[in-house]
Amino acid sequence: MKLIKLAAAAVVATGMSVAAHAADIVDTAKSAGSFNTLLAAATAAGLVDTLKGPGPLTVFAPTDDAFAALPAGTVEDLLKPENKDKLTSILTYHVVAGKVMSGDLTDGMMAKTAEGNEVKIGLSGGPMVNDANIVSADIAADNGVIHVIDKVLIPAM
Repeated sequence: MKLIKLAAAAVVATGMSVAAHAADIVDTAKSAGSFNTLLAAATAAGLVDTLKGPGPLTVFAPTDDAFAALPAGTVEDLLKPENKDKLTSILTYHVVAGKVMSGDLTDGMMAKTAEGNEVKIGLSGGPMVNDANIVSADIAADNGVIHVIDKVLIPAM
């Protein structure tokens, strides 16, 4: 049942094709067209080279709509140079070392993020990471995998 739910999540339309991936995580996200805010934030935080690196990495990628759902002014504030450390913490909280495919996820699983804290995976009621829904899973990139989420994850600071 868990795999069925994850498979169903993988086919939710996000503008990304699971089969088309001959690119790194950044280029794959760019081609989708729904991660402009995430990519701008990664650029501001100086993380693009890391996300283009050899990996493998797993990225729980919030869509532009997920960033837009944050309180007004939040994104603009985070993109200011003086908030680079906070932005970096938030973004690295969305990254897990290794290529973790949906079939590797278990209900209640804890995954250590590049930020240092853990995220919790939930499968009952649909796949989730913390309180964000995984709306599309297993989007392959040359250096890892992207799981699209509908909410920005904020680490305890």
